[in-house]
Amino acid sequence: MTKVTITAENPGSLNGSFRATARGHETVGRTPGAALDALAEQLDETQANTLIVVQNMRPDEFFTAAQQHRLSELVAKRRAALDAGRQTDPAENTELKSLIDAELDGAARRAAALIGELRS
Repeated sequence: MTKVTITAENPGSLNGSFRATARGHETVGRTPGAALDALAEQLDETQANTLIVVQNMRPDEFFTAAQQHRLSELVAKRRAALDAGRQTDPAENTELKSLIDAELDGAARRAAALIGELRS
């Protein structure tokens, strides 16, 4: 099964878009569905079997508003540094990795809670 990640680019802005990534492929679309459709076109038949879970990106007990805000800040800083050809701050890289791990852990715990609800 192929894991697909869809993230909001510039959330809340008028020019917002969504980035879909899987197995070294990456696409951008105006909506999550457009990004996913474009990504699906790049995957071969052996990678096409996917399970998609959509999270509303609102804070919850698994990933807080403060964590979401800081993650957005660090991603924007990293993108700006890379666009300018600068190195990113090592401490911020470590914090960013930690937040990405926390977000992934939150997604796994959220999925486990959903499975528990479905079995009830």
